[in-house]
Amino acid sequence: MSGDTGTCDDLVLMTDVAARRAARGRPLRVTVLAPLSGWLGCGRLRVLRVKPGLLENGLILTLGYESYEKIAS
Repeated sequence: MSGDTGTCDDLVLMTDVAARRAARGRPLRVTVLAPLSGWLGCGRLRVLRVKPGLLENGLILTLGYESYEKIAS
C-alpha cells in the first residue's frame, strides 16, 4: 500500500511490521486472533483481514500467526 496506488487489500498476508509501516500516519486498531486454550502461536504475525476504521482514514487489522502448536498438558 504505497501512496495513492495501493489498496487496503494489499496489506493482507503482510507481516504485522510491514503492514504497520505501510499504513503509517493512519489510525490503526489491531486485534490478534487466538485459538481457545492450549495453543501457542508460531512464526510471524500476518494480516488476515482489513476493514475500514471508525476514524477518518483509519483501519482495523486482524492478525494471526502463521501456524499454531498444541501445548502439551
